Amino acid sequence: MDEHSAHRPLLLSKGSSLGDFKKRPLLVSSAKWILKVTMWVIFIAWATLIFLLPSESMNKSYQKLIQATHGTVLGITGSIFMVFSAPILIIAFLSIAYLIISGEEELQEKKSPKFPRFRLWTFPVIVDGPFGVVSAAELIGILLFSLYIIWAVSAYTVRNLNLLSEFQLTFKEESYLMLELSGLRFGSIGLFCLAFLFLPIARGSVLLRLIDIPFEHATKYHVWLGHLTMVIFTLHGLLYVVAWAMQGRLLREILEWKNIGVANLPGVISLAAGLLMWVTSLPPVRKQNFELFFYTHQLYVVFVIFLALHVGDFIFSIAAGGIFLFVLDRFLRFCQSRRTVNIISASCLPCGTVELVLSKPGNLRYNALSFIFLQVRELSWLQWHPFSVSSSPLDGKYHLSVLIKVLGKWTEKLRGIILNVSEEEPQVRQPLQPRSKLTASVEGPYGHESSYHLTYENLILVAGGIGISPFLAILSDILHRIEDRKPCLPQNILIVWAVKRSNELPLLYTFDMESICPFFSDKLNLEIQTYVTRESEPPLEEGKVHKSMNSSFFPVSNRCGMSILVGTGNTIWSGIYVMVSTIGFIISVGLLDICYINPFGVSSWWYKGLLFVACMVASVLIFGGLVIGLWHLWERKTSTGEACEDDGQKINIMQNNEAKEYKEPCQNTFSSTSTIQYGRRPDFKEIFGSISERWGDVDVGVIVCGPPTLQSSVAKECRSQNLKRCNHPIFHFNSHSFDL
Repeated sequence: MDEHSAHRPLLLSKGSSLGDFKKRPLLVSSAKWILKVTMWVIFIAWATLIFLLPSESMNKSYQKLIQATHGTVLGITGSIFMVFSAPILIIAFLSIAYLIISGEEELQEKKSPKFPRFRLWTFPVIVDGPFGVVSAAELIGILLFSLYIIWAVSAYTVRNLNLLSEFQLTFKEESYLMLELSGLRFGSIGLFCLAFLFLPIARGSVLLRLIDIPFEHATKYHVWLGHLTMVIFTLHGLLYVVAWAMQGRLLREILEWKNIGVANLPGVISLAAGLLMWVTSLPPVRKQNFELFFYTHQLYVVFVIFLALHVGDFIFSIAAGGIFLFVLDRFLRFCQSRRTVNIISASCLPCGTVELVLSKPGNLRYNALSFIFLQVRELSWLQWHPFSVSSSPLDGKYHLSVLIKVLGKWTEKLRGIILNVSEEEPQVRQPLQPRSKLTASVEGPYGHESSYHLTYENLILVAGGIGISPFLAILSDILHRIEDRKPCLPQNILIVWAVKRSNELPLLYTFDMESICPFFSDKLNLEIQTYVTRESEPPLEEGKVHKSMNSSFFPVSNRCGMSILVGTGNTIWSGIYVMVSTIGFIISVGLLDICYINPFGVSSWWYKGLLFVACMVASVLIFGGLVIGLWHLWERKTSTGEACEDDGQKINIMQNNEAKEYKEPCQNTFSSTSTIQYGRRPDFKEIFGSISERWGDVDVGVIVCGPPTLQSSVAKECRSQNLKRCNHPIFHFNSHSFDL
């Protein structure tokens, strides 16, 4: 390596120069700009319509539209669907085109801004409270939803009072009618909240990929919307119950199942299922008994179906767009999870952590901040657990790895199986007896559409315990990119790691950086600050050798990798899947109206609602299933003949090191850039203040992976430093913690 190589821009690949650096074609940039503007116009128009609908003037215009389309082929249902659900699906279609045009290399052309600037998504505003850490952009969203609820309730209340003034009623009759009208209005507001509720939990959703919000972040939006929706639906049902009870007809009304009009009994069943999901999702219940939360949440099927029976097809179509996108994602996840994935190797580390290396096809892409949902068949056929990926895509084409902290029954059983297999003596096995193996199913990988850790020249990575796992992937990714001369902005990295016991230190300190990128310290300024919080001094055996890890290596067979049938995978195939299924849904509803509902005069609201849901599911199974079948055939064709030569070397190295002993941090090659402090926690005010003085007026990406208390502490210091900033860095807060 020549003496000038360290000074060449890392954004340039081998053989390239500043002069021949490729620029994005004008046509592609123009197409992306047009698509982006179009999507924003559609979304703003759709949101404005929903916001203004409670007003008298907008409601009159809406009623005129409904009346004008009453005699059309799809009738009122088609009109309402086009107004409230179609915009979301159209945006999804345009998102697919946008992602295809953008391609996978957009990140490589991004450059860091000349001057540091605040970003709404990474500026923490609220750091304590029921919402956790809330960014400026999230606060704007919360305020807009709150404003809509207040405005809608106020506008509907005024309309209810005006309506009551037109009739000569007694005070008691007015009270009954006011309660029922208020219940009706809350039901309408709840439906619009429901239109958003399912969007954040479509893990591979093209909409989440468009705005680059990964599922683990979007989950909290689902939680917020879930609380809001259930509060509104509970008020909806409670107001009716009070009105009926005051009139002495509660039982009769609850059990009523009308053919024309709203059927009450399905609504009661739907609300009961929703309340059960809501109560078991509250933090005290969820943290004490996660399985109860998980299994009761499968009642969403009952909730949705009986909601459709309750309100009929045309009212249900208000929220159908978001639900349909969720059904698309759920079916794709189901198809991917049917594949059995062999675990290449499993290791029990001395610190009570398990490492699994999973086989994957070469064309399944992910990034260093991805995560997967894992099911191990030998442990349970029902339990799925999320884990951050601890390997970089550049570590190997045909595998990925995860680190699992042994904390509960499931992880204890997994560790026990690995220890039992590793202790088997090869001589005990019969010559023709196959080796034991672990089989798993995987959903994912999911995560950010772009590797945002590569967009900062300066990074602070804050981890608590096993939270170091994704940062190992980040380090590996950056080192590989430096070694391979691939696009990579980070130049200064500070790792702050807090652990309870010193036996966890090998997770980071045995990570051999120089084997990935020799002399990386010439190009990367890396500093590591480790805090052992529950030990006041180094253990007596420091500097000595730990006992070796227990490892099991399993046979690698062809086509044992995870399936590429994932929404975050091939954009073209996932786009075809969404488009064909949506078109199939519209065709199914149209044919049902033309061939069955209109000729036979079907008028029952609940029955038409059931048929509408049936069309939704059937279109995904039939039209979407056809695309998935072709996608699967394409996967088999492209993977034929693929061998795992790239990973063979890695697995051989792992096997050779099976008996390798873990050494203490002081023997590590980069110990000169690291410090270990015992008996204290990180002082983020001191750490961030020191960084401010040393790094100057720059953008600093702060990524946190750890418990909520750690996230709050870091976010609070980011906010504090940003507010009093004067020629100091802007700290951009990013959380990589998964909290269901």
